[in-house]
Amino acid sequence: MWTRCKFVLALLFVSSGMLLAQPTEKIVKVVVTADHANWQYAIGEKVNFSIQVIKNGSLVPNAKITYQVGPERMTPSLTGTVVTPSGSLALASQSMPSAGFLRCIATTEIDGKEYRNLATAGVAPLTLKPTVPNPADFDAFWQNAKADLAKVPMDAKMTLMPERCTEKTNVYHVNLQNYKVGARLYGILCVPKKEGKYPAILQVPGAGVRPYGGDISTADKGYITFQIGIHGIPVNMDPSVYTDLGAGILSGYWNYNMDDKDRFFYKRVYMGCVRANDFITSLPQFDGVNLAVIGGSQGGALSIITAALDSRVKSLAAYYPALSDVTGDLSGRAGGWPHYFEKPNREWNETKAKLATLPYYDVVNFARRLQIPGYYSWGYNDETCPPTSMYAAYNVISAPKELFLALDTGHWTYPEQNEKVNAWLFSRLKP
Repeated sequence: MWTRCKFVLALLFVSSGMLLAQPTEKIVKVVVTADHANWQYAIGEKVNFSIQVIKNGSLVPNAKITYQVGPERMTPSLTGTVVTPSGSLALASQSMPSAGFLRCIATTEIDGKEYRNLATAGVAPLTLKPTVPNPADFDAFWQNAKADLAKVPMDAKMTLMPERCTEKTNVYHVNLQNYKVGARLYGILCVPKKEGKYPAILQVPGAGVRPYGGDISTADKGYITFQIGIHGIPVNMDPSVYTDLGAGILSGYWNYNMDDKDRFFYKRVYMGCVRANDFITSLPQFDGVNLAVIGGSQGGALSIITAALDSRVKSLAAYYPALSDVTGDLSGRAGGWPHYFEKPNREWNETKAKLATLPYYDVVNFARRLQIPGYYSWGYNDETCPPTSMYAAYNVISAPKELFLALDTGHWTYPEQNEKVNAWLFSRLKP
């Protein structure tokens, strides 16, 4: 009984959204602020950070504060520990000589428990330029990959999941043949029961190994939704299976075969997203026009990539896209997740073969090629997908684009962010 309960809870978690929830509030709060309300500064302009330790709405006297300030994910230029009688601390002004993000991280310990927070100042972020090269044969490489995919029969198999169906929606576990004969792609398809034609949303996953429950609530509103996994395994098994795989054979999957651009792990993933669209557009219930893609983190990257690769996609929404300007660390600034060139990763990844592969897979080079409208959202405090890397991709987009900033968010979202993104996406689809 407990195993089934755990399975249901996991499905509720993964089907409630692709994004990380807002962190839980704590009794003690470390409040870190910058002196510009919009957290934005010019190159060379002084940034003044302040720190407060608050408990039950009041400053904590004699709080011991440890702080560090410097470019995000880089060696800090200012550090210290201070016992402040008032519970509040103003730091010495700092600046940056070039575009990027200056971050202040503060910690305190109260009653044996550590509390931590941060604030990040954006220094001319819209002038950031990518570091990753743009291969001359980039387009030819991906055109050939799609041509090879088109030769592989889709062999779609749909299994109705009666226990998940609603009054308005049928839910299916789907598996398709992906980039080569015998390789499979799995996902959860939700289709409105009422006869008619509907717009469709491809939902691409964040990093990790997990089951999926499908986006039934959106389908109930009159949209086809297809939520896919990327690992070539069914997405409806017991959660313990994914835990074991994530700690075992799929641990660090983002590194697999990086020294060969034709065999790198993400090639099958990117082609899988195109194959998912092959399936969606083959459905008799699809309206034939309105296809969107959405995701966060790794899924944010896949949203941009899929939209660039597949002209059938008409709209994209991306939260904090990973895999963006991953070579940033080689130029002395923060590179995108999965941080291939941060220590100690740099020791085994800075090779000629791997450096030759990664530009074919970096979000920056897909962002350059976008031709459809996109809606983007992230925060300056993201420690997983650095805003430096995300702006490097965003700034090269020439297609229509909108960016909603939730400045103090990290690798998570506020409900208001999701509301804005969904409102934009649904307005584009117009069921």
